Amino acid sequence: MIFSSLLFLFLFLPGILILYYSAAIRTRNFVLLTASLLFYTWGEGGYVLLMLFSIVINWLVGLSIEKARSYGKSCRLILGAGIFLNLAPLVFFKYGNFFVETFNGLLAVGSLKTITLAPIHLPIGISFFTFQAISYIVDVYRNQVDAQRQPINLGLYIALFPQLIAGPIVRYRDVALEIANRSVTLNCFQYGIQRFVTGLGKKVLIANNVGAVADHIFSLPSETLPAGFLWLGMIAYSLQIYYDFSGYSDMAIGLGRMFGFRFLENFNYPYSATSIQDFWRRWHISLSSWFKDYLYIPLGGNRKGGCRTYFNLLTVFFFCGFWHGASWNFIVWGLYHGLFLVLERCGLGRILGELPRFIQHTYTAIVFMVGWVFFRAESLPRALDYLAGLGNFNTAPYLDARLFATINNEFYLALAIGIVFMFPVAPKVLAKIYTLGETGGNTQRTIYATLMTVIPVLWVSVIIIYSSAQLISGTHNPFLYFRF
Repeated sequence: MIFSSLLFLFLFLPGILILYYSAAIRTRNFVLLTASLLFYTWGEGGYVLLMLFSIVINWLVGLSIEKARSYGKSCRLILGAGIFLNLAPLVFFKYGNFFVETFNGLLAVGSLKTITLAPIHLPIGISFFTFQAISYIVDVYRNQVDAQRQPINLGLYIALFPQLIAGPIVRYRDVALEIANRSVTLNCFQYGIQRFVTGLGKKVLIANNVGAVADHIFSLPSETLPAGFLWLGMIAYSLQIYYDFSGYSDMAIGLGRMFGFRFLENFNYPYSATSIQDFWRRWHISLSSWFKDYLYIPLGGNRKGGCRTYFNLLTVFFFCGFWHGASWNFIVWGLYHGLFLVLERCGLGRILGELPRFIQHTYTAIVFMVGWVFFRAESLPRALDYLAGLGNFNTAPYLDARLFATINNEFYLALAIGIVFMFPVAPKVLAKIYTLGETGGNTQRTIYATLMTVIPVLWVSVIIIYSSAQLISGTHNPFLYFRF
């Protein structure tokens, strides 16, 4: 079950909200945990046992670390065991086939017998809840949070359905107080609805429409396509992945507000960045900060000289790429971004800072769009062929009725809206309206009050109606997180 499905929008979510707010306050965590496990079971069946295993193990590890500390004993062995027990399922389910295929490639070189391993199912969301669980036990070990004594409360942190399958990666210390005691005001609930619907619009109306074109172009042999189509596919996928990822984050943040949780922001207009360093301060912020706090800084960060800093950056982005998927494409994508971060630290960043902002934006856009080709292509050779075709303007015209059917008015509208709103246009417009209400006379204040009442209602109504119509018609509605 995904957020952008009719089942979730019109059955699961309304039903859970009714049950949650009908329940006594002391039982609401149990209701929400039960709903979260049901949500996961709906899509993953028996793999919910893996989720329950994670909850029990991390509850015990957290208590064991705290108990060992109270007796003045070392907690490192307990922490190491906890990290191993969290990573072992992730490595098996996500990377088992990749390691066997890589090892078989080495065996084939020596004409040795290869290993046979059936395809292993990848449980949805395992990367997200594993990282959340690890951050919890590490923070307990660092004495930054107290161990959670109630298994239901820790289970709610790990399994909470709004951010379970697509993030953002939530730190326990950021929601510990809200797990224990939270309340929802009318304004908070209203904001949650608006934020959820905004994310729904990003996903269904923009990401799905540009994604249909991107998916079709990337499925075709790149050597047969004119460079213009390849550029269009690369731009379309860049918009698809941004509006899909940020749309799901918006929906998660909105759902969290409806239940009294305040999740931190996960995207901050990354496509308006002026460097790759700036891009990673804005893109998938919860993942970037996780790797910074739990890998980059423990490795030494930038405290041990230039060469060590560059090594640490490349190491972090190697694992960042590998976290996204068991494929050499993701590893190359991670190292590619790590290389540009190193180059910017070596002097490229200073040069960029002296150039016009348009040049800075152009450089950043080209770098991350090329990176997305590695991220999207089915294999490394396919990615390289695709990139080679971007400069080949001598290919014969390509005729494909299905492709031209997807490049329609809805696509052009989604493309235009996606390009405009990847910059912070909406906050500037809202700030202008706010200034109108704060500094204007009585007439302007009346206009401001009217706009603040009418705009949210129209915004929510139009997006829900149009998104529902798109979903009912069976529009292209892929779930990108199946790969991660």
